[in-house]
Formats: sequence, C-alpha cells, structure tokens
Amino acid sequence: MTDVPPASTSPLANPWIQLTIGIICMACVANLQYGWTLFVNPIDTKFHDAWGLGKGTLKAIQFSFTLFVAIETFLVPVEGYFVDRFGPRIVVLFGAILVGISWVMNSYADTLTMFYISAGIGGVGVGAVYGTCVGNALKWFPGRRGLAAGLTAMGFGAGAAVTVLPIESMIKSSGYQSAFFAFGLGQAIIVFILAWGLLVAPASSLKAAPKPNQSARDFTWQEVLTTPTFYVLYLMFVLVAAGLLVLIPNLKPIGVLWHMDKLVAFGLTATAMSLALTMNRLFDGAGRPTFGWISDRIGRENTMAIAFSLGALMLFLLSQSGSDPTYFVIAIVLYFGVSGEIYSLFPATQGDTFGAKFAAANAGMLYTAKGVASFGVGYFTGLATDNGWSYVFHIFIVFNLVAAALALFVLKPMRKRHFEKVRAQLAGAA
Repeated sequence: MTDVPPASTSPLANPWIQLTIGIICMACVANLQYGWTLFVNPIDTKFHDAWGLGKGTLKAIQFSFTLFVAIETFLVPVEGYFVDRFGPRIVVLFGAILVGISWVMNSYADTLTMFYISAGIGGVGVGAVYGTCVGNALKWFPGRRGLAAGLTAMGFGAGAAVTVLPIESMIKSSGYQSAFFAFGLGQAIIVFILAWGLLVAPASSLKAAPKPNQSARDFTWQEVLTTPTFYVLYLMFVLVAAGLLVLIPNLKPIGVLWHMDKLVAFGLTATAMSLALTMNRLFDGAGRPTFGWISDRIGRENTMAIAFSLGALMLFLLSQSGSDPTYFVIAIVLYFGVSGEIYSLFPATQGDTFGAKFAAANAGMLYTAKGVASFGVGYFTGLATDNGWSYVFHIFIVFNLVAAALALFVLKPMRKRHFEKVRAQLAGAA
C-alpha cells in the first residue's frame, strides 16, 4: 500500500530529492541525541542540591540519554513495519510532532521523572524519523546502499554541528530552558513541513537485479530472525556502539574534567572543548557516506575492519594523551569520524543480505542493537567515576578489535555462504 501517485507523476519522485529530504529531516532531529551533552552540566548545576542525590546526580541525569536511545531504537522495527506498509510520510509526520513535544517538555521539566518522560517521547519521535529516512534511502538506491545510507546517516551525525555554538550561546545567555524550547520547536516545524515531500520508492527500485554480494530474494523480519548472520551483525553493532554511546553524552563532562573548556588547541582562540564538540560532528557526518562509498567498492566487511581498528587506535591515543588539548581534539574528532560509519555500514549490509522490500523493518531490528548498547552508558559512566576514563577506554579498545576480527573472519565467510544458499534455493525452485 502506498500513499503517493506513481513516481513519474511527481516532481519529487527522484532518488536524490528523496535522499535530500531525508538528510535534512535527520539533521533536524540530531540534537536530541548529540546536543544532549551540552545540557547535562547546566541541568546538574540547577538541580544538584534540590534532588539530593549527591554524586549520583550526573548518573541519574544521564539515564535520560539511555532511556531516549533505548526507546528510539527498540521501536524502530515497529515504525519500519508501518513505513513498509503505509509509506514514509505519515510516520515522519508523527515523529516530528513528538520531537517538538519532547524538547518543549524539557524546557519546563523540574524533576527527573519529567526528563525521563520527555526522553521517552523524544525517543519515539526520533526513531520514527531515523528509521523511516534510512529505510527509504535503502529502497531508492538498491545499487548504492552504502552511499545512500551513509549520506542519510550523515544528516544525523553532522546535523548537530551547525547548532553546537548557537545552543551553547543561548544556554549561556538565556538558560538551557530557552535553548530546549527554541530549538525543539524549530526543528519539529522543519521536519513536519518536509515530511509531506517523502514518497514511496517505485517498484522498479525494489526489483533491481541483485549483485553477487546481494540477496537474490527479500527476507521478512521473521525469516531474518532465523539467520545466524543477523546475530553476528547484531553483536558487532553492540560492541562498537557501546563506546560511541558512552562518549556522546559524556564528551563535555570529560572535557571539563580534563580542563579542555579552558585550554586551546592548535593555537586557536576557541577552546579545545568547543573545537572537539563542533569538529567531531562534522567528521562523524562526513565519515558515514565516505565509509559507505568505500564499502560499495571494497566490501562491507573489509571496510568495517578498517574503521573499527582505526577507532581502537584513536581510543588508545585518547587514553594515553587525552590530557593534552591537541591530542584530545585529534583523538575525539577522528574517533567519531571512523565510528559513526556503523550507521551506514550496518543498514547497507542488512539491505544487501536480506533484500530491499522489507528494508525499513529489517534495518529497524538491527538498529535495536544501539538500544542494547545504550544500557551501558550508566554503567561505564560509573566505572569511569571510580577508575578513571582511561580504564574505560581500554575496554572499548578491546570491543572494537573484537568487532574488526568478527567482520573479517566470521561475518565475511558467513555472508558468502548465505548468498550461495539463497541462489541455490531459487535455482532449485525454478
């Protein structure tokens, strides 16, 4: 079932136009995840004494982030099901409304319960936008899924970059409540307007002839759950996302702890903290389509191994030399630049492995791995409080290297056997 006329009758029914709409929508909801770190310390300052939690205040505030990510990811398969059945427009309209409600609620919240409720509402809203836009990109670009998923994910990764300084400035001048209200309302309105331009991919895209490294048939979500390949992908996603998700909300607190809000890097006037917050968004965003494009050419697993290994190297640099402002910026920026690619490589890999027809729902199931990884945010934040951040970074180094090894020595031969099995089944049925 579709909600639009045939592609040929609409001026918006062009893959690149659809991709552009998805990228902008993703950019407008990125702050709910990546902008959260800017609000953590101001919220802590305002309610630290009032809530009476002592050292546990920061951990309690960060649970909002965990709750947001968990709900955002765990409901994406459901939202993907509705996209596959009813089209992308209605799902993104729904998401836009919830995104606005979430940050407006944050502007009035004065209890942890209110922040948690807002996080849940925002999680549903962002999941609706994220899952729809990525799934739609996979359908419109069956032959270049790595690039399409990467460009779409770039919007989410780099979208917060242009608003880091404005949000910081508004927090300082008008308070974090005003920043929540203004940016929440503004981003929701933009997404709501753009959602009307989203269209269902034409049947010709869904029936494009598969390449040797793509499935020759489409798998339903029930069938996907019976394949061992899905669970290997899921484990790898959790391992790499764990470190990324811990750093996202803790980036500014870590920088303040290491005095990066007072030191400068590369002789610039901006503090190392501001530079890292801005540049990591840009590199994260640029890395997603770059690695997606590379994976279209040298293979998903090879690209994963390279990216995960580089991520481990940057975490090692951060653990050894992160107290130096120059190395702090380099390590943070490059770590996000090579780690954000999980949001392009994994959707593209599942699209190749299980087909395009049910791509939104299937990508949504894999995306729940991000939610599983998010439950480590509070644990690893507490572990860092007791043992120092370098201790935690070494754990994530191991996670990244294990994921790199799984990509080359487990996933790669497993997917090859999967494609051969599908072709053999289709040949036998012919």
